Amino acid sequence: MAYDVGGRGDQSFNDSAAAGMDKAAAEFGLDTKEAAATNGEAESAREERLNQLIDAGYENIVAVGFAYASSVGKVAKENPDVKFAIVDDASEASTGDNIMNITFAENEGSFLVGAAAALKTKTDHIGFVGGVGVDLIKKFQAGYEAGAKAVNPDIKIDVKYLTQPPDFSGFGDVAKGKAAAEGMYQSGADVVYHAAGGSGGGVFTAAKAAGKWAIGVDSDQALTAAEDVRDVILTSMLKRVDVGVYSFIKSIHDGTFKAGNTVFDLKADGVGYSTTGGHIDDITSKLDEYKQQIIDGTITVPTAP
Repeated sequence: MAYDVGGRGDQSFNDSAAAGMDKAAAEFGLDTKEAAATNGEAESAREERLNQLIDAGYENIVAVGFAYASSVGKVAKENPDVKFAIVDDASEASTGDNIMNITFAENEGSFLVGAAAALKTKTDHIGFVGGVGVDLIKKFQAGYEAGAKAVNPDIKIDVKYLTQPPDFSGFGDVAKGKAAAEGMYQSGADVVYHAAGGSGGGVFTAAKAAGKWAIGVDSDQALTAAEDVRDVILTSMLKRVDVGVYSFIKSIHDGTFKAGNTVFDLKADGVGYSTTGGHIDDITSKLDEYKQQIIDGTITVPTAP
């Protein structure tokens, strides 16, 4: 497995991928190897990482994150006998006969936590911190805003992106995450959702200091974040990267591997929200109504703000 920046231990996206691999490895008795990306690395470094895994004899490779798109496309063409999965990309660059694209309806899960934020705010003012201003993260923003506005069309929503591509450091800059959230809390927001990878730790620190709510992302961060901030995490938007990774490995084990894009949405349990801490127990029935309306098509969630 080739991780994105942060690697195993990021308490978020990469850890979710790791959990899927660990489950499959235990179940099917597999030998695994892993390597992680570094901040600001060149495309060639990602290609080399994939080639090193192949040279070490690994025939099934998971690349975690859209940054691997071109590398996976290129290396997969050069190694037609190796099967690849890429998480979060289904662009032309990463399409091939030996590539499974694992994508998620982040907008659908984000709609539900946006609704939760709007139902819980006391100031009718909430915020969104995105790691990097790319289309993928804008999907989180779009869903969050739509969910909040479904509850209250007049709600105020602050939006801040920590960096713009090609600078991807916004996914690993705790100080920037903290500063962005502090600004929102100071201006009156009382719930801030982050889709900022490792920078989210800073959002939680700011929430704790302000005595306000934060919303986690990718995994149930009320179980994984630093212990002193867990009680300010209202809910987390669950993006079941573990389910996607596990399904890729299982398909190889079962001989049912299928190239192309598989979207893990609300209906497939690929996204959702967490209830750890019991902070949203009073509104889950309302959230589940929205969930059902999205699944049956009554509500269409936008993918761009």
